[in-house]
Amino acid sequence: MAEQVTISKTDSSSKNFFDAVKYTLRGAGQVMFQESAWTGLLFLAGIFWGSYECGVPQVGWGAVVGVIVSTLAGYILPGDASQGQQGLYGFNGILVGCAFPTFLPDTWLMWVALVLCAMTTTWVRTGFNNVMAPWKVNSLTFPFVFMTWMFLFAARELGGFEPTSLSDASLTATLSGTLDTSFGHLVVYWLKGVAQVFLVNSWVTGIFFLVGLALCSRAAAVWAAVGSAEALALAILFKADPSSIASGLYGFSPVLTAIALGCTFYKVNVRSAVWTLVGVAVTFFIQAGMNAVMTPYGLPTLTGPFCVATWLFLLPRFSFESTADKADHSFWGKL
Repeated sequence: MAEQVTISKTDSSSKNFFDAVKYTLRGAGQVMFQESAWTGLLFLAGIFWGSYECGVPQVGWGAVVGVIVSTLAGYILPGDASQGQQGLYGFNGILVGCAFPTFLPDTWLMWVALVLCAMTTTWVRTGFNNVMAPWKVNSLTFPFVFMTWMFLFAARELGGFEPTSLSDASLTATLSGTLDTSFGHLVVYWLKGVAQVFLVNSWVTGIFFLVGLALCSRAAAVWAAVGSAEALALAILFKADPSSIASGLYGFSPVLTAIALGCTFYKVNVRSAVWTLVGVAVTFFIQAGMNAVMTPYGLPTLTGPFCVATWLFLLPRFSFESTADKADHSFWGKL
């Protein structure tokens, strides 16, 4: 009898561990609105591939630390446990985990700040959502944006950070340089636009992300591809900074806007598709405008343009608005 009890406890521990891993991986998937551990796993695989390819492996490990501590933070204080199970505690934290090693030197002080900031985003998200509830919108990734801006501003004042990877504060410079618009290079720019959602400058990572999206929602994968392509076309048409185009820096916020409006918060139909295409275009211009605003402070816009544009296109609450049904209720989508 004692042996049976031991086995039962072991089985229970294994299940709890599996559930913890599943909920944490869902936090990675929720950056692009996907409640799928498989999607989150592919996102992490793409982050690690790109970070090692670019010679910054700390970005991959930062993503792991960020999503774990922010998920744990959600269970420290009283709250809705189902949100943790859906991965909603972790998606801001994983972005913090990618951002800090990107913009700050790899020191133990940076890791302390990363953990503190990632955990705080979970609690800040609850506060922002409470404030925004009357308008029937949520904070999206703004907790990540706001807290990361505050910590990067602080880095300007704290010698222990030495933000050598941040751009110098300056006025907006005159754009110069040329862009290779051959088909192969355009594909690379397009895929990098998807990869930069997690601040990764790798076209291979973009493939990982699109495959991860397709496992859970084909509509989300299509809209991510469309969002990056539309932003790339607009950036070339309006002659944006060539180096930014080549790095995919005009694509990541439009990608998120496309998924949010195209198949997450609005029902998928022709009218919502047109609305989404307009929203993606507006996101591009907000991105350019916020670049000009933030350049004098030497700070990145992060996913701020996505947040602003998506709020603007959700607030009208037009008649075609409704929460989209899950695109895939299969085993892959549920896990």
